[in-house]
Amino acid sequence: MTISKEEVLRWLEAVKDPEIPVLSLVDLGVITNINITSTHIEVEMTPTFVGCPAIDLMKHEVQQVIRSKGIESVSVNISFKKQWSSDMISEKGKVALKNFGLAPPPSASTLVTDIDILEHAVCPRCNNNNTELRSPFGSTLCRSIHYCPSCKESFEQFKPL
Repeated sequence: MTISKEEVLRWLEAVKDPEIPVLSLVDLGVITNINITSTHIEVEMTPTFVGCPAIDLMKHEVQQVIRSKGIESVSVNISFKKQWSSDMISEKGKVALKNFGLAPPPSASTLVTDIDILEHAVCPRCNNNNTELRSPFGSTLCRSIHYCPSCKESFEQFKPL
């Protein structure tokens, strides 16, 4: 098989996150390794959190995309060797989050305290940084709810993890 990891990553751009369909699993950073042998492709995935209800769906879609390229022998393994972090989201992914109406997470490596970072979200609609934290609990475990007094809109921020 003369397929590169880069080519498989390009194929996997078609697999979207079930909760945020404008974000590929590649840009979300959950595709953490690809091993290619002469007869088999193995994809390693690290979900955003252990209890993610979409793991089976994501595995199935990854297998389906690779099989659609004529590769019959494919496996997808879930790994927690390295914990997923919001810093694994690509710059392209952060732009997609913002365009979708979700404030991208700040760098997790700059965290002082979780609540301090959550209180200072930038509005994805008008770029105002004088926003208010309404709830640290959003529609999913990885989001918080904010309000922007400038554009008078509520929005969610993808939490830094």
